[in-house]
Amino acid sequence: MADDLFYQKGFENTSFTDIADTAGIARGNFYYYFKSKDDILAAVLSKRSENIRELLSEWEKEYPEPAERLKNYALMLVKSQSTIENFGCPLGAMCLELNKLRHALQDDASGMLELFREWLSKQFSALGHEADASKLAMHMLGRCQGISLITSAYNDLDYLNREVDALQEWIDTLSPGYKQRPGQ
Repeated sequence: MADDLFYQKGFENTSFTDIADTAGIARGNFYYYFKSKDDILAAVLSKRSENIRELLSEWEKEYPEPAERLKNYALMLVKSQSTIENFGCPLGAMCLELNKLRHALQDDASGMLELFREWLSKQFSALGHEADASKLAMHMLGRCQGISLITSAYNDLDYLNREVDALQEWIDTLSPGYKQRPGQ
């Protein structure tokens, strides 16, 4: 609930009352569990990090090849396209807002991006790009964040889908045994 409100309204624009009302809990009772909005934010960031770790672990099991895992990462944008169109990337939006506020928990938010960057780097290494794995991971992370931003700014789902297709084609070019098709 609080996570959704922070995503849709922003951390700064979400009040304690908004959260309590959405949860259906009297505001006074809410203070029993959380003394401040920052306590709620810390819980949201912790839960998001846990969810990211679980997701990445599931992908490791579900997709045997690193190229498939990378493509699935890009497909995350397509699977979330309606919310991305309206609000951008939940992770990117949170990181940006907390950075602007110079909030004490901004490093915790950025840590979630780091979970993805490390995982992406591991996938690129597994594809045989050990020397450039970190740079490729940052490129893919940045590109996905850019796709989210542009999709939201222009309300353009066609753009999102075209860019995800292009990312998947790029991943193919990095895969062992890739052969360029005639006419490319």
